[in-house]
Amino acid sequence: MTRTPRIPARARALAATLVVPALLLAACSSGGTTSGTSAAATTTADTADATPGGTLRFALGASPSGVDPQQVGSNVSIYIARQLADSLTDQDLTTGEIVPWLAESWEVSDDLTTFTFHLRDDVTFSDGTPLTATTVKANFDALTGELGATAPLAASYLAGYAGTTVVDEHTATVAFDAPNAQFLQATSTVSLAILSDATAAVDPNERLQGKVVGSGPFVLESYTQDQGAVVTRRDGYAWPSGLGENDGEAYLDKIQFTVVPESGVRAGGLASDQFDAVGDVLPQDVAQVEGAGGSVLTRTNPGVTFVLQPNVSAAPLDDVAVRQALNLAIDRQQLVDTVLSDAFEPATSVLASTTPGYTDLSDDLALDAAAAASLLDDAGWVAGADGIRAKDGEKLSIDVVYAPLFTGSQAVLELVQQQLRAVGIDLVLRQVTPADQQALLDSGDYDTYYYNVTRADADILRPQFASTGRNINHREADDVLDPLLADQLAAADPAKRADLVAQAQQEIVDQALAIPLFELAQSIGVAGDVHGVTFDASSRLLFHDAWIEQD
Repeated sequence: MTRTPRIPARARALAATLVVPALLLAACSSGGTTSGTSAAATTTADTADATPGGTLRFALGASPSGVDPQQVGSNVSIYIARQLADSLTDQDLTTGEIVPWLAESWEVSDDLTTFTFHLRDDVTFSDGTPLTATTVKANFDALTGELGATAPLAASYLAGYAGTTVVDEHTATVAFDAPNAQFLQATSTVSLAILSDATAAVDPNERLQGKVVGSGPFVLESYTQDQGAVVTRRDGYAWPSGLGENDGEAYLDKIQFTVVPESGVRAGGLASDQFDAVGDVLPQDVAQVEGAGGSVLTRTNPGVTFVLQPNVSAAPLDDVAVRQALNLAIDRQQLVDTVLSDAFEPATSVLASTTPGYTDLSDDLALDAAAAASLLDDAGWVAGADGIRAKDGEKLSIDVVYAPLFTGSQAVLELVQQQLRAVGIDLVLRQVTPADQQALLDSGDYDTYYYNVTRADADILRPQFASTGRNINHREADDVLDPLLADQLAAADPAKRADLVAQAQQEIVDQALAIPLFELAQSIGVAGDVHGVTFDASSRLLFHDAWIEQD
C-alpha cells in the first residue's frame, strides 16, 4: 500500500511528491513560456509585492458551454469553472507529481483498487456547508449515475467504480472493481472537482447555467450564456494546494469574463485598456499586445492533440490505406507556420509532447505526398479532371465536423483542405454547434471528427480510442488496441505502463485511427500591470495568485 504522510499543508505537499510518483508515468517538460516585454508570469517577487483589489477584465475567444466544473470540457468554460472549485489533489505542472489539496493525505492499495483519502477538516463550500467524506461520496455517486451522461470525461475517470465508503467524517475510501492506475491523477482534474452536497443533487442543465457551489477561491456572481460571467473573491478562503504562491484569499476582488469572438477586437481591447487579459492570441495580434506593454503567456496542452478522428464504420474510411494516405498528405509544420504561431507545435503523436508517456512518432507522421498518392493509386482511387480521385463512380470526398471552440480551427481546417486536395482528396468542412457536434458523435453521421481533449495523463487515450469508450472511430472491438488500453490502466509499474502506452500510440498511428494535426497551446495576452496569472498541469488558467497593480 502506498501512503502519504500527515503533516502541515505546505510541507505536506513536498513530502507527498516523494511518495506518490510510483503510480505516475515520467513527466515530460512543461513547455511553459512567456514572451513579450512584461514579466506577467507568477514569480516569488510578484506575489511578495501583490496589491489586493481590483477587477480583472478577461476577453474569452469563444462562448463557454457552462460553468459546471464536472460537465464542461472547453478551455473557455474551464477558465471560469476552475476558479469556483477545488479538487482532492493537485498536479505539479513541472514534475507531473500529485500533491495534496482538499485531501491532506491518502493511501492506495497495492492492487490499485482502493484509494483512501484523508480530508482537511477546515474546508467549507461557499454556501457555508463543510467538506466531509459524505460530500466526496455524493459527488462520485452522482458522476457514476445520471450525471455521467452529461459528464462523460469525469465518468470515464470513474470507470469500474464500486462505491465510496465513508470511514469517518473526514475519511473516504473509493473502491473500483479492477485496478485503476489513472485515478489518483484524475482526482487532481477539474472534471473531478468536489462540489457541495446540495450541488450533487441539482439537475445537470441547471448546474451548467450556474447552480453550482464549490470551495474555490472565487464564487460565481453571474453567468449569461454566450455573453460571459462574473466571479467574486471568496472571503475566508484558506486551503489552496500549496503549488501556488498565495496561501490565503485571492488578491483580485472580481474577474469579469466577456465573450469576444474576434481576435483583433480582443487584442485591440487589451491595447486600449478595455481588457486586462485576453484568450487565444493569434500571430497577427502579438505585436499589438506587446506594443501596448503587455506580454503573451503560452503553454502546450497535454492530452490528445487536435486530430481528425475517422469514422471507420463506412467507406471510404473503412479502408486503412485511405486513412494512412490522410496522415501522409498533411504538412503539420505548415499548419503551425502559416495559420497558428510559434506558440504551437505540429503533432508528432496522438498525444501532445507535454503528456506523461508521450512517444515521438514524428517519422511516421512526416509529410510524404508521393507515398500518399501511391497508397490511393493501389487502393483503386483514380484522379479525375477536377483533381479529385474517384472509384466505382464515387468521389473521394469526406467531411469533417467541428465546433468553433478554438479560434484558429477554421483556418487550420481550410489549409488541411488544400493539402488533401493536392493528393486528390476532397475535404468538406461542416461547422456545427458544440451541442450538434455531440449529437453527430452519438449518431455517427460524420466521416471525421475534429477535436482535442486535455489531460496530463496518458489514460486519456482510453476513453477516446477504446471500443468500449466514446468510440469516436465507431470501430469493432479488437485484440490489439483494446487490450493495450485496458492493460495500461491496470499497470502499477510505471515502466510497464509507459511501454503499453507507447504501443497504443503506435497502433493508433499505424492504423490511422487518428490524423493528428497540431498540439493545442494556450496563448494568453496580459496587460503590463497584471501579474501572477498561471497555468495548472492541464494548461488551464488559475487566478488565485493574480493581481493588478493599483494606483
